[in-house]
Amino acid sequence: MNSEQRYKRQISLPEIGDEGQQRLQKASVLCVGAGGLGSPALLYLAAAGIGRIGIIDFDHVDLSNLQRQILFTVNEIGSSKAELAKKKLLSLNPEIDIEVYNEQLNAQNVENLFQSYDLIIDGTDNFETKFLINDAAIKYQKPWIYGAIQGFDGQVSVFDALYGPCYRCLYPEKPKIHIANCAESGVIGAVAGIIGVTQALQAIQMIVKHKSFAPLVGKLWVIDSHTMETKTLSIPKNPACPTCSKEHQDIALNFSSPVCYFIPEVSPEQVCMMKNIVLIDVREQEEWDAGHIDGALHHPLSEIKKENMPVRHQDKDIVLYCRKGFRSLEAARLLKDCGFPDIYSLSGGYEAWVKKSSPSRQNETEV
Repeated sequence: MNSEQRYKRQISLPEIGDEGQQRLQKASVLCVGAGGLGSPALLYLAAAGIGRIGIIDFDHVDLSNLQRQILFTVNEIGSSKAELAKKKLLSLNPEIDIEVYNEQLNAQNVENLFQSYDLIIDGTDNFETKFLINDAAIKYQKPWIYGAIQGFDGQVSVFDALYGPCYRCLYPEKPKIHIANCAESGVIGAVAGIIGVTQALQAIQMIVKHKSFAPLVGKLWVIDSHTMETKTLSIPKNPACPTCSKEHQDIALNFSSPVCYFIPEVSPEQVCMMKNIVLIDVREQEEWDAGHIDGALHHPLSEIKKENMPVRHQDKDIVLYCRKGFRSLEAARLLKDCGFPDIYSLSGGYEAWVKKSSPSRQNETEV
């Protein structure tokens, strides 16, 4: 294919030109997450001709994703997001290289991943992983582009510890109050698009390095899409920052999951054979209303995070379940923190139950 023709419209910009396009084609970017933020960011990075793109995401496509995760379609529900993203991006631009990692970012794999790329884009939705991205980016001296969305609001910043503050200068630690995620509080898909595209634009500016560009290093760009008002706030560098004030070799990396209890998992078949158990659905209300296991109790993870715990049942084991088994593990760890002794998580969640368990143990309505 004719690369000059493909990139003609951006090469004609004096801020890009041939030199800038060559920089883009030689650059490598790792996107952590291929969801609401990652989908639009990846599309525009691929279209712009970023030479090598990495995608790390362990999740699969779900119907509830499609309102904002524009890389995927209804026919692809249940498929790997990372693998699908690669396929879609290569169909858009077969001239680039794409590597996928069907795993969760953690303290064990972050070093090899980050050292293999020039720039990191954050497409995550929780503080723990953002802290891991930040700390690893400083340790391995990689700039990263932060994005966050909730409801009608969005934020973008560029953290490059060589030239400005880091994420922990803004948020030294996780807030004490519970911050709802998209599943709990909702989000407008177009807001995810605005933030993801802005992250891609910041990446292009960081790579091309034209003198007219002013990436959001040390600044937090905020949009309220109710009114379309935007503001840019300065982020002061904290001389006592728990991360960027340290020497690189002294920065300790923690796994993205905040708790490390071992939680035994049980299959739907094992649950059917267990006696004296209480099934608790930790999904949100709309998920429960759409379909749940007959006889289960409903106690959302969002309530557990607020320290509103379920009633203890003496001499009974508790089996928690969510859609796929991720939230139930988190809920189980929180209950363990509060002294609940015998906690299990349903492996594969409600989806596995619908597929494998006895019809008499489930509602006719399925998620």
